[in-house]
Amino acid sequence: MNSNKGNLLNDYFTYTGIIHVHSTFSDGTRPIPEIAQIANELGDVHFLLITDHNTLRGKKEGFEGWYGKVLVGVGTEINDKDDRNHYLAFDIDQEFGPEYSAEEYVNQVDALGGIGFIAHPDENRSHIRQYPPYPWTLWNSDRFHGIEIWNQMSEWMEGLTHLNKFWRILHPRRSIVRPKAQTLQRWDELNLKRRVVGIGGVDAHGFLHRLFAGFTIRVFRYKVSFRTIRTHILSAAHLTPKTNYSVALKEIYAALRAGHCYFSHAYLGSAVGFSFLAQNKQGMATMGDALPFEEGSELLVQLPQKANVTLIHNGEKIARSKGNEINFKATGKGIYRVEVSIDHRPWIYSNHIRLV
Repeated sequence: MNSNKGNLLNDYFTYTGIIHVHSTFSDGTRPIPEIAQIANELGDVHFLLITDHNTLRGKKEGFEGWYGKVLVGVGTEINDKDDRNHYLAFDIDQEFGPEYSAEEYVNQVDALGGIGFIAHPDENRSHIRQYPPYPWTLWNSDRFHGIEIWNQMSEWMEGLTHLNKFWRILHPRRSIVRPKAQTLQRWDELNLKRRVVGIGGVDAHGFLHRLFAGFTIRVFRYKVSFRTIRTHILSAAHLTPKTNYSVALKEIYAALRAGHCYFSHAYLGSAVGFSFLAQNKQGMATMGDALPFEEGSELLVQLPQKANVTLIHNGEKIARSKGNEINFKATGKGIYRVEVSIDHRPWIYSNHIRLV
């Protein structure tokens, strides 16, 4: 597995992953080995997390492991009997069918020591009847670990109409613009109470879409999906294909659980080399961590290219700057994250740092 050391925090390696992928074990159109080969062909993907609906067949039948330089892990996407409350669960061995309520499977994934992320939480679409929304409703739980803030397929579908579908099919990556403001606001509000990790997912299926009689097209081929929303983790471990795959997966899940991660839109460029840190006389903290606040605390951003950076404190935008190395002054205790854009298009979203 290739990796890149961050220049501001040399204790961590950065690994780039694709999360939320369906195979032929549910409603995807390719088997896991073929999907892994597609990820390998891109050359800059380090891990791939499969999430077939209500099944762990990929794990039980031995498809986890290294495929060239790409590490494949298998989780599952769980839903309730109404096909709502979709939940991406990892690092578990128990399957959950739709006979379980959302509260039951969220609680049990946590009790089993797994990690779970709410999938496409705020879907709301009605343009095309055969593609209904699958929103999340169990917001009073404190047992979920994170939220899929940016979902490529959900955004594409939500903006789809009969009038624009040909353009969106021909230009799928250009159709992906930004996460929903409602989801970002909810994420900040939840983090004021406890750590809730944000990730990005592709929700890849490789669907075939019938345009008209006798002509079909594969919408969002796996390779196209894999060039959109990515989640990058920070790990102190040097992971290579020589690393035991189960050990390497534990490292990835631990980083996700800790919030040592950020997500990006690869269409705008590689986000490897991004870092977001807090620093003062007490020490240094990265995304997902906490640091005691003191006057003079700084928030440091490093980017692989110049871009516009917005600093967000307790859900409010408080500062903006442009560059590839930016220092912000912390204004007080609370949660901080940054959003990075290029030409007014969102590119990178950090997880929160807490100054306490």
